[in-house]
Amino acid sequence: MGELRLKVTAVGGFLVAQAAAIRMLARGNGTILLTGATASVKGLPGSTPFAMGKFALRGMTQCMARELAPKNIHVAHFVIDGGIASGRPQSDGGVSDNWLDPDAIANEYLHIHKQHRSAWAWEVELRPWVEKF
Repeated sequence: MGELRLKVTAVGGFLVAQAAAIRMLARGNGTILLTGATASVKGLPGSTPFAMGKFALRGMTQCMARELAPKNIHVAHFVIDGGIASGRPQSDGGVSDNWLDPDAIANEYLHIHKQHRSAWAWEVELRPWVEKF
């Protein structure tokens, strides 16, 4: 199970990013956004295969960002540090802000995609206000 998790996270991320980069290089621009987790920056007990894959994805993203930025391709990594809310509303009709709101996450991805290239970010961490870091 651990080997599969590592292959999906690290190798799968590489293959998808590589295929996207080839097409974007031919076009002359693009954005590649990759999703990590807390395990991208901090290993926790019992998460070795997952952390290995997420550390690899983060390192690959950093390398790709440096390699592809001069070619007008924005590459960024998102650390999602917390639980993501489901589509089920809370008793008050809203979504508890103890969880990451999927729409808020999507807005941040769109924000990074639209960044002016004079101020590209290569990494963004998203967490609910109650998450410890």
